[in-house]
Amino acid sequence: MNADPPSDGPLLTRRIWWFLLFSLVGNASLSLLFSVLPLFASETTGSALAAGLTTGAMMLATVLVELGTPRLMSRLGYRRVMMAGVASLGFPSLLLLVYSNMATILAVSAARGAGLAITVVAGTALAANLFPVHRRAEGLGVYGVAVSIPAIVLLPLGLWLAEAFSFELVFTISAVLALGGLAIGRTLPDLHPGPRPTHSIMSELADPGIARPTVIFALATFGAGILLTYLALAVTDENRYLAPLGLLVQAICTTVARWVAGRLGDRIGSQRLLAPSMLLAAVGMACIVATDSATSVVVGMALFGVGLGGAQNASLAVMFERAEKDRFAQVSVIWNLAYDAGLGLGAVGFGLMIGQSGYSWAFAIVATILLASVVPAWLDRRQGANAAQVT
Repeated sequence: MNADPPSDGPLLTRRIWWFLLFSLVGNASLSLLFSVLPLFASETTGSALAAGLTTGAMMLATVLVELGTPRLMSRLGYRRVMMAGVASLGFPSLLLLVYSNMATILAVSAARGAGLAITVVAGTALAANLFPVHRRAEGLGVYGVAVSIPAIVLLPLGLWLAEAFSFELVFTISAVLALGGLAIGRTLPDLHPGPRPTHSIMSELADPGIARPTVIFALATFGAGILLTYLALAVTDENRYLAPLGLLVQAICTTVARWVAGRLGDRIGSQRLLAPSMLLAAVGMACIVATDSATSVVVGMALFGVGLGGAQNASLAVMFERAEKDRFAQVSVIWNLAYDAGLGLGAVGFGLMIGQSGYSWAFAIVATILLASVVPAWLDRRQGANAAQVT
């Protein structure tokens, strides 16, 4: 049995601080190589397709392993599973110091995808268990900041280190970060989510209280996948600097909004934040229609980032509010699958749209889709308010 965290006292206890530090270091190993491995694959093979295959192998492994992670957690507990995940994120990169063929690159990417699946599912579920119920949304916001900081700093840093020094240096640093994560992981609480899960992923999605925020959040990440993939291609040649600047602005705004949404969610209810978050995301996407305007693009990325961060925290908090504790692992899987699926479908779907309409019209279509999602988000607030909250 897992003891509930105390309902009074400080939010950030000693074990929470260690958990947040572990999450930060684990995600550092992930972020450092996220853009470096595709670049390494492309330069090693001389094929741009290799870069896409590298990311594809990672995300495929992520989705497949996410589905089985709740059973691993039930059998081994959070600490062992999360330490295995961090090890899988960092140590396989050492193979690339010896072998640089495409088969090895894909194997390393798949191993990292498995590590990503384990850490995000187990980490999200453990965060929901560690924070007291009445401050869970705020706690999830703090956790969101911890896992977002590495991406802001290390995505560009990894590329710079690879270009300024060598790929081998980045591979080595990633493994060192994983080693640090294992050392910190020994401080994690040795909790188990309970007996083998009795609820399947599909049975959870049959619950409208879980399905509605899942779909709404997937639409938000649909937009994120588009911007991550196509912003650099959509801006004009003289405004190429807008892509890294815009993505940095979005990442910062998303991180801050995720934390603020957590604090607000505990005070006014997280379900109240979904509709305004999606509205901000829609307005932000509409601003990006003017791809030749630096001001419009930066403002749009900021607004979209705020909307995405709000939707991230609000959807996750709402889903945990509507589930019993023995369902937290499945809820974590569903939320993370929505994230991954939204990113992937956004990249593919937008690619099909721009072939027919061009970038500006495609951004306008996506903005309309996001705006339409405000309606189900508003309805979810009304219907969710009548649902019993169980913790």
